[in-house]
Amino acid sequence: MSIFPKIVFQYEVEEYLTKVFRNNELITALGTQEAENKYQALLSHLSHPPAFTSVRVNTHLASVKHVKKLLVEEIQKQFKGLRVPVLEHPKLQDILLIPVVGPRRDLKKHASEVIVGAQCGYAVLRGAHVYVPGIVSTSRFVKAGDLVSVYSDIEGKCKRGAKEFDGLKVFLGNGISELSRSEIFSSSGPLKGLGIRMIEPVYLSPSFDNVLPSHLFLQNLPSVVVSHILNPQPGEKILDMCAAPGGKTTHLATLMHDQGEVIAMDKIANKVKKIKQNAELLQLNCIKAFCYDGTKALSVEKREDKQEGPPFLPESFDRILLDAPCSGMGQRPNMAYSSTLKEVTSYQPLQRKLFSVAAKLLKPGGVLVYSTCTITLSENEEQVAWALKTFPCLQLRPQEPHIGGEGMKGAGLSLDQLKLLQRFDPSAVTLQGMDIDSLQDSREDDLISLANKDCIGFFIAKFIKSNSE
Repeated sequence: MSIFPKIVFQYEVEEYLTKVFRNNELITALGTQEAENKYQALLSHLSHPPAFTSVRVNTHLASVKHVKKLLVEEIQKQFKGLRVPVLEHPKLQDILLIPVVGPRRDLKKHASEVIVGAQCGYAVLRGAHVYVPGIVSTSRFVKAGDLVSVYSDIEGKCKRGAKEFDGLKVFLGNGISELSRSEIFSSSGPLKGLGIRMIEPVYLSPSFDNVLPSHLFLQNLPSVVVSHILNPQPGEKILDMCAAPGGKTTHLATLMHDQGEVIAMDKIANKVKKIKQNAELLQLNCIKAFCYDGTKALSVEKREDKQEGPPFLPESFDRILLDAPCSGMGQRPNMAYSSTLKEVTSYQPLQRKLFSVAAKLLKPGGVLVYSTCTITLSENEEQVAWALKTFPCLQLRPQEPHIGGEGMKGAGLSLDQLKLLQRFDPSAVTLQGMDIDSLQDSREDDLISLANKDCIGFFIAKFIKSNSE
């Protein structure tokens, strides 16, 4: 049920990915046609939003039942009485799932147009309104209060302030302009704040702008799974190596009942500030965030007794989460991926540097979880094969919960090893739309099953350290 074009890559990246998804192991297991069908389905799915919006409840402050009740009321208010179910996940008991209604094909397009940048467009497809910094151009005579049709410039070719744009654009829905064209492109400097209030989006998802900010965290389903797999316990010392913006960090602290220590690192100062803000908003006190390069987090010299932050001595942590910087090809929706092949292939060596530090910082008997939000073999299964060969002290372990698929063939891992990995593959289900009527007729189990599969592309591996190196 594709309504958007398949994701577009630069030619050399497209060639690279084609080889990945036509590797010999995969072709032998599936056959050429089935492997090709899966790859083409993946490209279609990546350009569409996931079938559900998932939010994590801050159980440190409120119960899931209480927040669910507040959320149902908020959605009814936003959707003007439309009844969309809010589902509790049976295996992820701190997550709520809201089905995304759409695509809505009967929306009338208006003469007045607003063009937004690709990133803004993707946010709109997942429920956001349009904020002024995301607006690239508008029709000539747009005034505050006008009904406008909103389009995404997915290739980034529209010139800022243009009065019309005939390039490749994708219809996102209709909204009401909060400002006039002259106010949007004011010469006195860039404006902030709401630009277009979406009233008829192609995909209907709730907006979470200032909605229960201390009780909810907007988080993709596989990102919630990661913290449950690490399974931190009260009183432990946990390291989140690449932590910004803090979704997983705050989840880890919540699972530990805010008892123990969660060290969060990121090498960009503004991102560390965001981690601290999120910890404060969610009222979590056991998080300590540091601006530091994770590849340098291992200390080769004795530390001061009172030193809290990095670098750390070997075997300092009970559990480590390495949610590694990656090529991000699993993110949805994404209609045009702009990175070059050089950029895509630059992540594997960085991930290995981080992994090597993590392996040394982990205590014997400790747990290391490695994850990415991408679809390549080189950043996922190949990293697992490399880690098992490089660090004999690390062993793959089963994951709980295991609700995604198994690992992908092509990295030389055994079938038993692949079963221990967890790969969320958006192409695992047929792309389908949802309307209000079909939602009312759907069984809850079927909706949960769809939510487990129709999400972003993601990869998780869990290791345990057997003995000191």
